[in-house]
Formats: sequence, C-alpha cells, structure tokens
Amino acid sequence: MQSNKLRIAIRATAAAAVMGVASQASAVSLNVGDDVEASLYGYARLNMSYDLNDNRAVSTRAGSFTPANQDIEGHFGADVQQSRVGIKVTHASGVMVNIEGDFRGSGNGAGSLRMRHAYGTYQGFLAGRTWSNYVSFVGNTPTLDFDSLAGTAGSQDRTEQIRYTTGPLSFSLEDPSSQSIIGGTGRTSAPALTARLQDSADALSYSAAALVSQVTSDDGTNDDSAMGYAVFGAAKMKLSDMISVQGALNYTDGASGYLWRSGSNYYGPSAYMDGNNIETIAGYGGSVGVSLSLGGGRSVNLGYGMTKLDLDNAFDAGAVTNADPETNQNVMLNYMWTPVKSVMMGVEYAYFDQETYGGTSSDANRLMFAAQYNF
Repeated sequence: MQSNKLRIAIRATAAAAVMGVASQASAVSLNVGDDVEASLYGYARLNMSYDLNDNRAVSTRAGSFTPANQDIEGHFGADVQQSRVGIKVTHASGVMVNIEGDFRGSGNGAGSLRMRHAYGTYQGFLAGRTWSNYVSFVGNTPTLDFDSLAGTAGSQDRTEQIRYTTGPLSFSLEDPSSQSIIGGTGRTSAPALTARLQDSADALSYSAAALVSQVTSDDGTNDDSAMGYAVFGAAKMKLSDMISVQGALNYTDGASGYLWRSGSNYYGPSAYMDGNNIETIAGYGGSVGVSLSLGGGRSVNLGYGMTKLDLDNAFDAGAVTNADPETNQNVMLNYMWTPVKSVMMGVEYAYFDQETYGGTSSDANRLMFAAQYNF
C-alpha cells in the first residue's frame, strides 16, 4: 500500500470535445495509493459569433432557430461559457465515478456552473446523470456550434437514469426528456424505457435505438395519458483515410422531446389537448454530413439537418395556428485545425431556416470562430 503522498504526473491522452469533435489533450492524472486513480480534465474555450441577419445567438454563441428581429442586421458576441472541467475516479474494485460541469447559462456573461455528468458505473451498471441512452454520436458531423445540426440521433442531452450495458446492447430507465403538451398541464407519470444497439464493423460504425415514454396531462380535475415512442438509426462510413460520410434518421410520436431541434428551437410539443383527451404529435428528422481530413490536424466538415412536426390534426383541433413552427433546417460548413498539441481552432458558416405551419419562412446566416485549449 502506498503512502498518502499524492503523485501527480502529466500524460497525453485523447479527449473528446463537444458533439464528436476530438482533439489531442493532456489530462492531469492523480494516483493515490494502489487502489484509486483519478484524472482531472477539461478545456477553456472561446466562442465568437457574428449574425449577419437577426440575432440568433444563445449561450456558447450557438445558433437558434427562433426568429428575433429580422429588420435589425449585424450582431457580434463572444463568451467562454462552453468551458468545462471534470474529474474521473477509478477504484481497483472496478467502480468508476465521473463528475463534470460547464458554465453554460443564459446571456453573454460568464454563466454559472452547470452539472453535465454525475454518475458511477460497476460491472455494466450505471446510475446517475449522463447522456441519455437514447442518444448516439456515431452519425454526427463535427460542428463548432454547440447545439449543432437538427435531426441528429436522439435527444442529444443528458438525464438521470439507471442503465445496464452488455456488449453492444444497453437498456435504461430514464427521467423523460421534454414532454410539452399544448393546452394541457404536463405531469411526469412514468420513466422512459430505452434500448440501444451500437457497434462497428470494419469501416462502418452504426447505432439504432427505440424508446417508449408515457405523456400525461393532469390539471387536478381531468387527466389523460398516451404512450409515446421514438426510434432512430445512425451510421458513419469511412470511405478512405481522408473521407467519411455520416448521418441519422429519426421518427417520434408523442415523444418530440427526443426529436432534436424540433419546434421553436430544441424540442417541439409531444401532444395537444382535444377537449379532455390527449392526442400525440408525430415528427421526423434527419441529418447527413461529409468530413474531409486534410492531415496535420486539419479538417473540413459539411452537414445538413432538418426536423418536421406533423401538425395537421393539431391545427384542425384548434391547438396550433399558422404561426406555430413546423419545419427547421440548418447547414454548417467549417474548417478546423490543431496548430499545436492540445489546441483546436476553427471557423464556421451556418444557415438556419424555420418555417411555420402557415408557410412563413424565417432564415438567417451567421459566422463563428472557436479556440479551445485542452488539459
């Protein structure tokens, strides 16, 4: 048994950046005795954006689908709210604990510490808060925009859960994602149940998942429930050492909280009230992209994403109007490079378009720069 002396060593490791963007980083490894090993990791990141049209920037300078004021053009902003820090502890018994936070908040200030991950694992069992089991990054195209493309696989968010993983299969009971109900008072009445397969074969990586979740409206007098479900498939194919293509397809019914970047910006409504009865809303989406590695830590990435809600029945019932958002689509083109080890920089052009049920379109163009320093 080692003494209580703390031995700190710096070692090189690969750290995954947000939305699948990976760059070489250094992590601080803290080895305490023979039974516990801990590592401190994270990065400092600056994001700067310029909106050529109305101001679409939210925290981390990510772009929003929600129109602001299209009569006022030209908006610049910068923040460091994407910066994060985490610690991972592994015990000799096989127990692993991971806690991670970032500073994403509202507005352009420094933000406040936000819990991203807080979970433990042991022999295939996971309990705590981390990425939903109904998420995959396999088909994601790397972007600088933190919120990335519409229609990528699953909720693209973290949640509290209990999960079991065996080989390429994983199953979970989770706190459900957004369950917005038009004209109703939502109540979380049951956990979401998910199943996911994720694996690879030669140049192909793939993932598929299914989810069922109950959506409930209860105003204290009248209550009604319906079962929602969702499915997705995602894949990435390396055509050569330089080129890969990737994408995802999604379908939801009564579970729009798992259709990424639907509705006004993040998640559309899952259901609406028709009198005292709850009726589900279906939706679909997808994303596709191509990545070109130029060598020397340089890459070019082009991606397109879209989501669409089926609002016909909700409109006929008077639950939505012509002004409600129906279709979102965006395009992102970026150039990323690693000038030195542990540093990533990039520039990106993005186009956003939102169309209402009545057919009114609101689009915007924006530019983004990012500098990320990993440790």
